[in-house]
Amino acid sequence: MSSIRPWPWLRALRPSQWTKNLIVFAAFVFACADRQQHEDWHLFFSALQAALAFCLISSGIYLVNDVRDCELDRVHPTKRFRPIAAGELSSAAALGLAAVLLLAGLAWSALVAGQLLVVTGLYVLMQAAYTFGLKRVALLDVFVIAGGFVLRALAGGVAVHVHLSPWLLLCTMLLALFLALCKRRHEKVMFGSAEETNPVTRHSLAHYDERLLDQLIAIVSGATLVCYALYTLWPDTVRKFGTEHLVFTVPFVIFGLFRYLDLVYRHERGDRPEHLLLSDWPLLLDIALYGVTVLALLFFYRAA
Repeated sequence: MSSIRPWPWLRALRPSQWTKNLIVFAAFVFACADRQQHEDWHLFFSALQAALAFCLISSGIYLVNDVRDCELDRVHPTKRFRPIAAGELSSAAALGLAAVLLLAGLAWSALVAGQLLVVTGLYVLMQAAYTFGLKRVALLDVFVIAGGFVLRALAGGVAVHVHLSPWLLLCTMLLALFLALCKRRHEKVMFGSAEETNPVTRHSLAHYDERLLDQLIAIVSGATLVCYALYTLWPDTVRKFGTEHLVFTVPFVIFGLFRYLDLVYRHERGDRPEHLLLSDWPLLLDIALYGVTVLALLFFYRAA
C-alpha cells in the first residue's frame, strides 16, 4: 500500500522541518542591504537553490534516522505514528528514497557552487555521525544540532558569494543551542523518569539533569542576547550597513526569547520548536515585526 499512497511518503520527509532551512536566506538578505555589495536578484535564485538542496538532504537524513530508530519510535507516545515506525513504509523503500534524496541534494549543491558542495557534504557527514552515535552523547548532541544551523547559514553565504560576519554565525549557533536545550528539557520533564528503565525517547536523556538544563538554558539565552546586541553595534557591522540603528531590533529578540521561555516553562511546549515558531501568534507577530524593522532600516540606509 505504501507504494501507491503518497501521504505516508510525504509525512516521512517531514516538510514541517524545512522551515529550518530558511536560515540559508540570511546571507542574501544582508547582502542586499550592504552598501558595499552590488547584488542583483539572480542571487536570490542561488540562495533558493541552496535552501531546496538542504530540504532534499535533510529529508534524506530524516528517513535514515527513522529507519535507525524504528524500534524505539514504536514505543514512543507520538513518534510511533511516523510512517516507518507505523509500518506504512518499509525500511528498504525508505533507505532507497533517502539515497536518491541525498545524491540529488549533493548534486544540486555542486551545480550551484563548488563550495556549497563542501558545506552540504560536511553537513551530511556530521548528521551521519549524529544518527549513528553522537545523538547518544549528552551535551555533544545539542552542539551537533547547533552546528547544523551554522552550516546552513554558511551555505547561504557561499551560494551568494558573501562573507558572513562571525558574530552572525555565533548568534546562529547560540540560538540553535537555546532551542535544542529547551527541547531536551521538555523531553526530560515528560519522559525522563521512564528513560532510566526504558529509553523511549533518546538515550542521551539519561545523562541530562533537569536543573543542569535550566542553568544551561539561562546561560545560553543570556549569551544570545549579548552576542546579538554586540553584533548590531560592532564597528564592522555599522560600517558595512551604514547605520548603528540595528540595535533597535534588540527588543524584538528579547521578547522572542522571553516568550519562548514562557512557552517552555509555563506551558510545557518546548518539544517542537519548528511548530511553535509557526503557530504561536505572539511569536509570529514578534518575528514579523523584527523582519520588517530590519528590512526597513537596512534598505533605508542603503538608499540614503
